[in-house]
Amino acid sequence: MSDIVNAGKEMASDTERVTVRIPIETVDALQHLVKNGEYSTLSDAVRAAIDTFIEAQFAPEYIKKMTIELPKGNVVDLQELVQKGDSVSVEDAIRNAVREYVRRRLSKAMENLE
Repeated sequence: MSDIVNAGKEMASDTERVTVRIPIETVDALQHLVKNGEYSTLSDAVRAAIDTFIEAQFAPEYIKKMTIELPKGNVVDLQELVQKGDSVSVEDAIRNAVREYVRRRLSKAMENLE
């Protein structure tokens, strides 16, 4: 039991409590994510959002990060590709799709130049 208490104290020393005010609609949306099992706690959902924001803001200069919103059906299709072994992750499937799209556009552009 003392290990659990010590682990809690160790985590507390690595974190700081921050209080923010956000619209009730945002809180409701976050709680919905927790209720649906996307996150275990409201704090976890908020931390994930902050981590994503920080990662995008501090990406190296040579990397451009984008956020893409897909209809749920497309996400299910991507997850099926992963399950079939066509991609290692949903992110990998998206990267492959973008790479193929760019390749086709470049090919078509080069044909038009000739």
